[in-house]
Amino acid sequence: MFGTILTLAILLFVASLFIKNIKIIQQAEVMLIERFGKYNRTLMPGNIHFIIPFVEMPRGIFTKVSYRSPDGSVYNGTTLSERIDMRESVFDFPRQNVITKDNVSIGINALIYYQIVDPVSAVYEIQNLPEAIEKLTQTTLRNIIGELDLDETLVSRDTINSKLRVILDAASEKWGVKVNRVELQDIIPPADIQAAMEKQMKAERERRAVILEAEGKKKAAILEAEGMKEAAINKAEGQKKAAILVAEGNAEARVRQAEGEAQAITNIVTAIKGNGEPDKYLIATRYIDTLKYMVEGKDNKVIYMPYEATGILSSIDGIREMFGNKA
Repeated sequence: MFGTILTLAILLFVASLFIKNIKIIQQAEVMLIERFGKYNRTLMPGNIHFIIPFVEMPRGIFTKVSYRSPDGSVYNGTTLSERIDMRESVFDFPRQNVITKDNVSIGINALIYYQIVDPVSAVYEIQNLPEAIEKLTQTTLRNIIGELDLDETLVSRDTINSKLRVILDAASEKWGVKVNRVELQDIIPPADIQAAMEKQMKAERERRAVILEAEGKKKAAILEAEGMKEAAINKAEGQKKAAILVAEGNAEARVRQAEGEAQAITNIVTAIKGNGEPDKYLIATRYIDTLKYMVEGKDNKVIYMPYEATGILSSIDGIREMFGNKA
C-alpha cells in the first residue's frame, strides 16, 4: 500500500513538473531560456515549447507596474516577469523639480513611449530597464531645462520633447530599446511665479484691448472722414451740374425770348413797311412801358416827364399817322 501511494505521488510530481515546463507564448511576447545559467534560446509565439526541468530555466525581466491603494492613490513599482512584452509601452515619468537657466524651480512630469526591439539586450545589457530609463530621463531633462530660461521652457515643449527623445533613444539603443515618443504633460512654476505671470498676461491683454479699440476708432474716423469728403465732392459736383443746367436753361430761354422778340419786331416792321420808321416805333413802345411802371401806385400825384418826352410824343404821333394811313 505504501509503495502504491509513493508511486502515485512520484507520478503526480513528474506530471506536474512536465506540465509546468510546457510553455505557450502569447502573440507579441517572447521568453528567454537559459541552460545551466547561460542564454540558450528565445521562445517565440505560435508553438508549444518544452523546457527541460532542472536544466533549463526562463530568465525574467523587470517590468513597471502600477498599484492602486484603497484610498485611490496610484503607486508605481517593478516586478520580475518571465515573459517579455514586445509591444510599445508607456512609462509615466513621475513629477520632479528641475531648475531653469534663470534659477527658477519648476515641476515637470512626462510620458515616455518605448518598445523593446531586442529582448536579449534588454535582459543582459541592463539590470533594471524601467529604473534605468527613469534615471536617464531625469538627468537628461535636468540638462535640457538648465539650458533654457523659464519663458523659453514654457513655449518650447516641442523642442524639449524632440531633444529628450533623441538623447534617450541614442542612450537606450544598446539596451535593445527604441524610444518612439516623449511628451511633457505639465510644466508647473512656483505659485509666486504663476501669480506674476497671470498679472503680466492680464496687463498684456488689457494693452492689446486698448490698442485694438484705438485702432478701431482710428479706422472709423478715417472712414467717416472719407465718407464726408466723398459726399461733399458728390454734392459739389451735383450743384455744379445743376448750376450749369440752370445757366444753360436761362441762356436758352433768353435766346428763345430774343428770337421771339426779333420775330415780333420783324412782323411789325413787315406790317408797317413803307409807311413809317420802325426804330421810332420801338423807342416809343419802350418809353410807354417805362411810363406805365412810373405811374403805378395810389400815392403817385406828380409825373415827371423826361426831357426826351417830346421825342416820344412825336413818335406816338408818327405811329398814329402810320396806322391812320393804314386805315
